Amino acid sequence: MATTTVALILLVLLLVLLAGGLWIAMAMSVVAWAGLQFFTSSPPAVSLFQGFWGSSASWTLAALPMFVWMGEILFRTRLSEEMFKGLAPWLGWLPGRLMHVNIFGCAIFAAVCGSSAATCATIGKVALPELARRGYDERMTLGSLCGAGTLGLLIPPSIIMIVYAVAAEVSILKMFLAGVFPGVLLVALFSGYIIVWALLNPRKTPADTEKMPLREKFRRARNLIPCLILIAFVMGVMFAGLATATEAAAFGVLGALAIAWWSGTLTRETFTTSLMGATRLSCMILFILAGASFLSSCMAFTGVPRALAEWVAQSQFSPFMLILVLALIYLLLGMAIDGISMIVLTTSIVLPMIEAAGFDLIWFGIFIVILVEIAQITPPVGFNLFVLQTMAKRDANYVARAAIPFFCMMLVAIAIIAAFPGIATWLPDAVLGATKK
Repeated sequence: MATTTVALILLVLLLVLLAGGLWIAMAMSVVAWAGLQFFTSSPPAVSLFQGFWGSSASWTLAALPMFVWMGEILFRTRLSEEMFKGLAPWLGWLPGRLMHVNIFGCAIFAAVCGSSAATCATIGKVALPELARRGYDERMTLGSLCGAGTLGLLIPPSIIMIVYAVAAEVSILKMFLAGVFPGVLLVALFSGYIIVWALLNPRKTPADTEKMPLREKFRRARNLIPCLILIAFVMGVMFAGLATATEAAAFGVLGALAIAWWSGTLTRETFTTSLMGATRLSCMILFILAGASFLSSCMAFTGVPRALAEWVAQSQFSPFMLILVLALIYLLLGMAIDGISMIVLTTSIVLPMIEAAGFDLIWFGIFIVILVEIAQITPPVGFNLFVLQTMAKRDANYVARAAIPFFCMMLVAIAIIAAFPGIATWLPDAVLGATKK
């Protein structure tokens, strides 16, 4: 049977299973089993065991549950309150004033969390009531939180980057380094939009009535120091080569526990709740990765990726045309499935095409991560929309409309990174070398 026909049959089967409500990991496993059983001579059982064991028995992947747990611990501390108090006095001079606290607060928490929804919820639980009390525009407050919350996926350490690095077999450290400048770019675009909006709508920004001396500003910011030290230490030991990503994640957990103890929020209940939350999320991700690994084996035996790569090479698509088509596909996928599933479902098919077109896999990882960020604020399954819908007691469509400007800023970021790929690739090549994994 022709490779194209096999690919179409397997795609239809996958869509039917997903539409029927089957778990994504189970759906991928069923499709892989069917593909190997009916379209190859390879025994499915062997590939199943190899795929599930090979994807899970990874020392590199051990960093994932540790970083997840670090974020879960800090999510249950008073870090969000301290961030708002510490950042607000320093940002009041910018047009838009305390709206920028949403952006910079999310950026800082993203560096110790790695989760978009957790970042959005943590900063939002303080920023929403505080900005509403001070008379800030609700739509801009919700939109900025919705957009900036996605920074949890791009600013290292990022859970989604670990998933991509494992699926694409690239260096986790390189992925983390590649996310630094694109993360700064997004922060600048978000804050830049708020400045322009504030200048065009001066009446929607309350007057700055809180004046304080420089000493008081430093006093309020002192509680941010432990978090900033933790960020610098975890990132520093990794990038300096003193610790692997897994070892740095373990240090991060110890640091998060120390911050929780220092803030008085480390109790038996919060410790247990954070551990169980991290366990549930990690098991879900690992199960999805195992299903994706099994499906990748099926794809390899059926020859679908190789055929697609040859098709790309023969069709002579321009690189930007290929990227544009993939961007549209990922935007559509983001309206139906979550980010982790987007990555593990597509890597076995897309990566051979990307390599055949001559793109850097690290750069493409950042490209995908930003598209996954967009999926977080795209109805009907955008997680950030659900988080803010519940917190603000507003309809999800209202929140989605508020996030449209920040959606556009992320599209601008994609265009900039596509035009200047060095934004993502220069730092990892400079720090770790062009060939080091």
